[in-house]
Amino acid sequence: MIEKIDYTKKMQIAMRHLIVDVLSDVQRDGLPGNHHFHITFDTRYPGISINDWLSEKYPDEMTIIIQNWFDKLKVTNEHFEIVLNFGDTPEMLSIPIDSIITFADPSVQFGLKFEKNINKKLNEPNEELNKNLVPKNSLKGKKTDSSDQKVISLDSFRK
Repeated sequence: MIEKIDYTKKMQIAMRHLIVDVLSDVQRDGLPGNHHFHITFDTRYPGISINDWLSEKYPDEMTIIIQNWFDKLKVTNEHFEIVLNFGDTPEMLSIPIDSIITFADPSVQFGLKFEKNINKKLNEPNEELNKNLVPKNSLKGKKTDSSDQKVISLDSFRK
């Protein structure tokens, strides 16, 4: 049995889905009004695809701004692709959603910040939590010692 619910991890996953949803809307309808995004991502994250000169210039993190000019925005649940202009040179970037460190829309004072240690593949099973799980059918026919069981009385919580 899992000892506790990892709310932080679940919230991080939900916030990343929010980013996918917002970027998908922009892919379909364009940027509305004064909205624009500042997105910082980990350039070392597996699956990042950026030009070598950008990797050299930004070896750890890079912030992009999606505002006036961008092209070929394509969004999936796992990553987004976009062409941005760097000094009059259009460059294609492919950025895994899990590599995002911050997402902000300054036009409405909205921002999200992600914990870097959670940036490793959020949708993969949590090995540390899963190592304590016991398959349901492994207990069939086995007697358990009552001293091994953790029982919590809810009486103290009742009014």
